[in-house]
Amino acid sequence: MAHFDTEYQRLEASYSDSPPGDENLLVHVPEGAKSQWHHIENLDLFFQRVYNLHQKNGFTCMLLGELFELVQLLFVVGFTVFLANCVDYDILFANKFVNHTDSSKVTLPDAFLPIDVCSARIRDNAFVIFVLVISGMFWLHRLVKFIYNVCCYWEIRSFYTNALKMTMSELPYATWQEVQARIVEIQKEHQICIHKKELSELDIYHRILRFKNYMVAMVNKSLLPVRFRPPLLGEIVFYTRGLKYNFELIFFWGPGSLFENEWSLKQEYKRGGNRLELADKLASRILWIGIANLLFCPVILVWQILYAFFSYTEVIKREPGSLGARCWSLYGRCYLRHFNELDHELMSRLSKGYKASSKYMNCFLSPLLTVVAKNVAFFAGSLLAVLIALTIYDEDVLAVEHVLSSITLLGVCVTVCRSFIPDKHMVFCPEQLLRVILAHIHYMPDHWQGNAHRYETRDQFSQLFQYKAVFILEELISPVVTPFILIFSLRRKSLEIIDFFRNFTVEVIGVGDTCSFAQMDIRQHGHPAWMSEGKTEASIYQQAEDGKTELSLMHFAITNPQWQPPHETNHFISQLKERVQREATGAPTDTHTFTSLSQSEPRSLVANLLAGPPTLASVHFGRDGSLINHTAAGIGEGASALRSLSPVSSSLHLRGSFSAAHRGIGHASVTSRPMAGSGTDAHTISSGSSAWEGQLTSLVLSEYASTEMSIHALYMHELHKQQSRGELSRHTWHRQDSDDSGDSVPDEVRSEPNPHSRHFPRSHTFPTAVPSPSAIPNSASAMCSTNTGQEGPLLQRSSQRGYRGTTTDSLGSGGRVVRSAHVPMGGWAEDDQAAPRHHDSVPEEGSEEEMPPHIHKVT
Repeated sequence: MAHFDTEYQRLEASYSDSPPGDENLLVHVPEGAKSQWHHIENLDLFFQRVYNLHQKNGFTCMLLGELFELVQLLFVVGFTVFLANCVDYDILFANKFVNHTDSSKVTLPDAFLPIDVCSARIRDNAFVIFVLVISGMFWLHRLVKFIYNVCCYWEIRSFYTNALKMTMSELPYATWQEVQARIVEIQKEHQICIHKKELSELDIYHRILRFKNYMVAMVNKSLLPVRFRPPLLGEIVFYTRGLKYNFELIFFWGPGSLFENEWSLKQEYKRGGNRLELADKLASRILWIGIANLLFCPVILVWQILYAFFSYTEVIKREPGSLGARCWSLYGRCYLRHFNELDHELMSRLSKGYKASSKYMNCFLSPLLTVVAKNVAFFAGSLLAVLIALTIYDEDVLAVEHVLSSITLLGVCVTVCRSFIPDKHMVFCPEQLLRVILAHIHYMPDHWQGNAHRYETRDQFSQLFQYKAVFILEELISPVVTPFILIFSLRRKSLEIIDFFRNFTVEVIGVGDTCSFAQMDIRQHGHPAWMSEGKTEASIYQQAEDGKTELSLMHFAITNPQWQPPHETNHFISQLKERVQREATGAPTDTHTFTSLSQSEPRSLVANLLAGPPTLASVHFGRDGSLINHTAAGIGEGASALRSLSPVSSSLHLRGSFSAAHRGIGHASVTSRPMAGSGTDAHTISSGSSAWEGQLTSLVLSEYASTEMSIHALYMHELHKQQSRGELSRHTWHRQDSDDSGDSVPDEVRSEPNPHSRHFPRSHTFPTAVPSPSAIPNSASAMCSTNTGQEGPLLQRSSQRGYRGTTTDSLGSGGRVVRSAHVPMGGWAEDDQAAPRHHDSVPEEGSEEEMPPHIHKVT
């Protein structure tokens, strides 16, 4: 393992927002004042169960769901064994005659074998016995776990009822922010965490999402081996539930994992002196887990096939086009997930972008495939029509062999063919659709913008938004592929994994060891190209890719408006909201009005954008436009899309309801903190005139918070794009002004370049080659917009600054312009010849063995 190099460097926690004197805080509570919920030892598991019970709509729904899962497992195994050993298929298929004394009609029980014959066939089949034994052990394990969960969740039910004062009937209609606000309030009374006087929203998120934040960070830094290039298939992403389960088993909770419990990384992994030995140990453990996966592959594969058969056969029969539908891939959910984003928040955001994503993918239907599908549908439909007509005329036609099967197959064929025939009223607007998608998913590689009409962009987006049939196929082959990924791909990254957990783990007072990216600290993990220039001290290895830190921070602040961030973070949030407000409304605003945009009412940012102010409609992309004009145009384009998608703007009833909700908020703000974002104050339901008004208020404010985040995401992407272009312009001007050999540059190089020769930025997560000039059509024909006066975004000349470095042009021999890329590890490399990357190994840090790990103190 000594030959492995790492890309990560040690990260020290550099700030603390704990109040003075709280560094070694241990809250003392008198014996008589202690409650049942005082000093919960495993708060991670406790908060996860509180969240799960809320998401499963109460104790009864959760109990029935897990009970039916046990019954489902018994049914799948028992029914499969019965079909394989206890049915006489010769009688069922009429290949054998049965003598009846009373009737000549064959009944279904005639095809069942006697019990003694059935049991004898099962006993004689060693494979069936093996499957039954393994299934029985697994079912008993699930049964014990079910009984244990019932006892644990009964305690959580008591916590909701007695501590939070919420009944199980109210729980399905309460938002998570309401539950969370009550947990923060009862910390003062019950001291469920004795290491801190008060709990913050971020503390609760950290405990619920501790391991998921690590997974999001590893995907963001391209550490996990999920991208492959098999022969004939090109680049693919393979990330299934089985592979994800093995990753979590190795890293977090399995035997010999890196964590000693839910909240603490093992001490030896916090020091760099023995990193090579730890990497060898991790590589050996990955190897053995891969071998175990290989041994259990047949059993897991059989189970996957049977479960998929029983789960999807009825759906396919009822809706044959369901396999042609799309879903967000598991990799897409992890790539698009913010730090500190709960499951329901993620799925709500992705669900809002589903319709636009489907329309975008449907723009790329092959014309050749459409012609073939139309004709196949015609011939299959003709045969189907004849068979249906004959069946209507005489039902005995169904008794003819294979007639019913033919009708079913022809119907499926027609349905599948129709899925490849586009709507004749559909307009090809990929750029606008991609902008709408960005408003909801918040992440998009640089080289997608301006290239939405290209099949390369479509193929890369399909890695995030895949066919349901592809998802099922990947899950079926996962038991076969997963062992090889573990043994041959993940094992080689063992040293990088060890360095990642050491470098990007900080200990937070009252929370434990967390991923440092989840702190959303702009100074430590911000990216200069994402509004963090001058505010971040992070090296290129400490920067989160794709603006993950900045976007995650804004999402968490908008979702949890009562969260009190550190001073520097609060300044960044306020400054960003002020800039968005000023440029969206076209007028300067006072800084004091921006203390919190998500306070008791949606300020002019959201309200004006949903109303569609004239200032936005009149702003266009101009050749000589300033950065503000470009950004405002980007916001205006997104706002027009959001107005068509937001239920707040499209529902007159909700608009009226918001006025009532706002009045209720103004009344409640006198005695309590105002509601905002996607939640309300802890006592909203009880203090409001009715539970319905409180729920409606939460719904309206949740939609405004979602729209506000979408606008900020569009603004940040637009500003990132314009900043990259501005840096290119400055670099190009400086090079032309100071280069002594500039006179020898041909005139065609100095002049405005052909639009077909423009260079597109690359993304670290979605690497792509520079498109050839012939492959880039005119942007005017590729763009479609509802605003006829708006031009498409201009493609900039020369090279652009990417996520991981910069590119420049230099003059080679013979007057040839050579484009060179700044490699993240140092050095310069030409595009047509990549320079070797020399990784500087991380120092052994031997003196660190005697030093305690740095503690990140947060209240």
